[in-house]
Amino acid sequence: MLRKAQEKLKKYYGYDSFRKGQESVIESIINGKDTFAVMPTGAGKSVCYQIPALLLPGVTLVISPLISLMKDQVDTLNSVGIPATYINSSLSINEVNERIDKTSKGEVKLLYVAPERLESEFFCNMLNRLTISLLAVDEAHCVSQWGHDFRPSYSAISSLIRKLHVRPIIAAFTATATQAVRLDVIKLLELREPDIYVTGFNRENLSFTVIRGENKRDFVLKYIEDNKDKVGIIYTATRKETDNLYELLNKKGYNVGKYHAGLADSQRKENQEKFLYDDINIIIATNAFGMGIDKSNVRYVIHYNLTKSMEAYYQEAGRGGRDGEPSECILLFSAADVLLQKFFIEQSTVSPERKISEYKKLQAMVDYAHTTRCLRQFILEYFGEENTRDKCDNCSTCNDESELVDITIEAQKIFSCILRMKERFGTTLIAEVLRGSKNKKVLDLGFEKLSTYGIIKQYTVKEIRDLINVLTAEDYLSLADGQFPVVRLKEKAVAVLKNQEKVYQKVEKRKAKAASGNGLFEILRSLRKEISEREKVPPYIVFADSALREMSEYFPVNKSELLSIKGVGESKLNKYGEEFIQVIKKYMNENNIEIKEKILYNEEVDITALNEAAVEQKGENEDKLPSYVITYNMYKEGMRIEDIISERQLKSLTVQDHILKCAYEGFEVNLDDFIPKNHEALIIEVIEKIGASKLKPIKDALPKEVDYLAIKATIFKHANNKIS
Repeated sequence: MLRKAQEKLKKYYGYDSFRKGQESVIESIINGKDTFAVMPTGAGKSVCYQIPALLLPGVTLVISPLISLMKDQVDTLNSVGIPATYINSSLSINEVNERIDKTSKGEVKLLYVAPERLESEFFCNMLNRLTISLLAVDEAHCVSQWGHDFRPSYSAISSLIRKLHVRPIIAAFTATATQAVRLDVIKLLELREPDIYVTGFNRENLSFTVIRGENKRDFVLKYIEDNKDKVGIIYTATRKETDNLYELLNKKGYNVGKYHAGLADSQRKENQEKFLYDDINIIIATNAFGMGIDKSNVRYVIHYNLTKSMEAYYQEAGRGGRDGEPSECILLFSAADVLLQKFFIEQSTVSPERKISEYKKLQAMVDYAHTTRCLRQFILEYFGEENTRDKCDNCSTCNDESELVDITIEAQKIFSCILRMKERFGTTLIAEVLRGSKNKKVLDLGFEKLSTYGIIKQYTVKEIRDLINVLTAEDYLSLADGQFPVVRLKEKAVAVLKNQEKVYQKVEKRKAKAASGNGLFEILRSLRKEISEREKVPPYIVFADSALREMSEYFPVNKSELLSIKGVGESKLNKYGEEFIQVIKKYMNENNIEIKEKILYNEEVDITALNEAAVEQKGENEDKLPSYVITYNMYKEGMRIEDIISERQLKSLTVQDHILKCAYEGFEVNLDDFIPKNHEALIIEVIEKIGASKLKPIKDALPKEVDYLAIKATIFKHANNKIS
């Protein structure tokens, strides 16, 4: 049976062998066993139920949560000769009936269904007209409330299984599930003695980078300019951030689109299809909505903001490099992102137990952003995978060639201060005490009398908070669960205080970029684009980037040679093979490349690429200070707000927002400068009564002389004294 599975793989997908883990999962399913597989994004989960679908009688029912992803997979299957269709809310009742009829007649091997459909008793009864041999549950973590993307509609799956006249084989798949979530999925889907496969979370072709403390917009502009011909996704935390970033890149002339829940359905669909068809090569999307894109040639994924969990981050980052080619995953971190995610958690309606879980997941992301260890190792350990290597040589930590800096003295001062503050406060207040701040709360609590008060004045509050985050990530400190966690010492910190251990920190560097390959690859991409427009399918459905790259390396000049290229199956060979062969022959002829010179040519290309990569780029424009930093510098020089407004010719509100933005990002700002003493208690009293979600009701409830700046400063000051 497994031999037949390999034959199907070669015939329809063009590969000689299965990827790591696929073979065991497929064998389990075709042997009639319930199966649960945890495989990283891009590891080929869909093949694990698509191949059995071709070997089993009747139809395979696939539960898939994303309409866009469902359509992509069906289009891909039909393009290689595998009959498939889908049923979701985009169809009329007549269209649903037609597709059920076709399936019942044996004209469809895979039927994709949205989980919401299963809540309909009528629809479930319709499914009993079909011979369902296999039920595949994609994104199975959605059934668990402890997963990162819980969907109530998934609870209907087990009910459907019980309603079917003949129970099919059940196969569940997910890319991101901790041990607790795995056990929950098995229980909720009622899997019967399932074979469980955790094939590993490691995606070796992905590089991981964390960047802290840089201007995010400047970084994105520079990165995209350096990678303007590459396909990429930029994830943001809010619709507003998506819109702003889209406007910025669009004005710069880049081929960019946006995707979030605030857009009309037609606009989302249009932007998604432009991205799929390579009409635009950059798309900006919110984390919360999710794109459901099965696009193979994404070369970079930038997270503009911190995600709510490692599960969400790894799933989204995993959209890069699905073709196995190298891709970059970059996280841009700022402290403001943490506050935003905490706000989202507090605004949610989940149970208190779930909130505690959400805070734990968020803290793991903060730790990831500050760890000095291998980023890949951090990710794998989070998902419970043992990793014997200390270095992966493919992340910003491992590739950083700077020397370790001894920060033992700074760590001892921080640990000592936490002890003297009785381990009862958050990172911001600890940092203010260490910095020697005259903040009202510091003085009210008498912390200026501590021996550790002002003990590291040479650091800003933000820098001290960053150090505390690093020490937390490296397991010297712990944070209590909840919205306002307090910092406590762990056993490792005690050893440092006793001078038994030292603490080190690394300074990160940006790496130079490698040059691209030969010109044939771009010519083949152009041909692929022509075919995709003619066939009305996305370019990656014609051939993946990896297949084009292999063609440009080995110059296949007949059907036999082209069939040996990974990703070229019989169907695609017959459809597109001759066109690609003719283009390759023409290229070889124009460049005087003989068959016997193929290998030599590729060696020369590699040497050229190395030489080009060594050339330094000069003449960069000097970076300009952001406007809010200019305002901050004037404030620090002692200028009054009124004088800054006059000199900079800015609106009062703009200057106020500049100052608060600096406070928000950790700059040293004495908020008491903006809160008259006789106003603060009044503002707090009103906030405690009506909340702080909207400013206008607070302003209306206060005397007219209390301005918005005092209100905003009070809100931030009192949140900041609690929130780390």
